[in-house]
Amino acid sequence: MGSVFGKETVKEPHFDIVLERKNDNVKTSYEMRKYGERFAASVTYDGDSEKSGFGTLASYIGVFGTAKNEGATSMAMTAPVVMEQQGKPESIAMTAPVVVENTSGNVMKMMFMLPEEYDDMSKIPKPTNPAVLIEELPSEIGVVHRYNGKLMDSQMAKDLGAQLISDGVEGITEEYVLEHYQTWGYNPPFTMPAFRRNEVWLKLDDVQVTYLKEKFPTTTQGGLKGGSSSTLSGRNMLSLGVCGLAVGVFAIGFLFRASRSQYRRV
Repeated sequence: MGSVFGKETVKEPHFDIVLERKNDNVKTSYEMRKYGERFAASVTYDGDSEKSGFGTLASYIGVFGTAKNEGATSMAMTAPVVMEQQGKPESIAMTAPVVVENTSGNVMKMMFMLPEEYDDMSKIPKPTNPAVLIEELPSEIGVVHRYNGKLMDSQMAKDLGAQLISDGVEGITEEYVLEHYQTWGYNPPFTMPAFRRNEVWLKLDDVQVTYLKEKFPTTTQGGLKGGSSSTLSGRNMLSLGVCGLAVGVFAIGFLFRASRSQYRRV
């Protein structure tokens, strides 16, 4: 029931909040966040297809039953990893956010962030489906605008870009933003729109980061933490409830199929 009202029970990557732009003079609020190195499972697919990448990735981590991976993780891996030896498939906890981006034309890319215990490529179970790729994401800093409502909303990316332009960040144009932003979703689609946590992310380079930190030195910098280490604890950090997860997976899959036309950049 909590998921209907936006309760988040899934782990997400740790991040530091470097800066906040949330005062009365800011039309579109945003945070500057720093993420460490992460690993993700990704898949690309045709945005016009009846199928999204969600089912493929969910099968890889074992949402629909037997995980479609080689289970190459050793017994010494930190709990709560669920694994079986001798090459049998391993179930991987579901994490947030689910990342969606338009890579080129109608080609979409979806990523599942892997739990933090998978901190080396050698520890990550190898996919048996060649469509699933394991990616190492470098440490990076970017800006995030949080919003409610429907997940895929390019207007939110435009609004974030307009605010960055207003703040004087060099290299930011609407065209650039629409070519580089990602959409992050944290809730199943049966969550009431008003309570959904959606985010639009745009990576920044070192010059842009330095500029914002120097221009807004009185805003919050350092000390604030985000992600699973500060927002969740105990068993709720580890996975969705069995029933909620099953319903959520079905609903999310349906949403991505029904809303595939929304994935294209405007």
